[in-house]
Amino acid sequence: MSLNVDNCQRCGKIYVKNNYGLCGNCIKEIDLQYEKCLKYLREHRTCFIHELSEATDVSIKQITKFIKEGRISIKNNPNISYSCEICHEPIREHNICDSCRQRISKDASNMHEDEQRKQTLLDDKNRVSFNIKDRLQDRHR
Repeated sequence: MSLNVDNCQRCGKIYVKNNYGLCGNCIKEIDLQYEKCLKYLREHRTCFIHELSEATDVSIKQITKFIKEGRISIKNNPNISYSCEICHEPIREHNICDSCRQRISKDASNMHEDEQRKQTLLDDKNRVSFNIKDRLQDRHR
């Protein structure tokens, strides 16, 4: 029988397991940070993410997490953006910018084409060697 406890991912304390992977205290603290951010954004619609972080003492990483989770909407806050996970350019939606997404898509397409070419060459090589073997067998008969 296993115990239904774990260590909090944030503070390391033991807690009864839940869907968040966090203890009750950390969940409350994150909720308080969320409320601070919302309140500040309502009053300062044109602030930047760095200003929001400094004013609320909430890390940019946590604010970005709120945005990505959909808890904070930045539709009415035109200056709020966060970094692309690859090139760190400012973005307002998704995890990566359009140019990185296009580059990854192109790279994946190129890899797929390379694999198809390799398979075609391998198939051709096997076919040619099979034909030579057949001809050699026909000569010995």
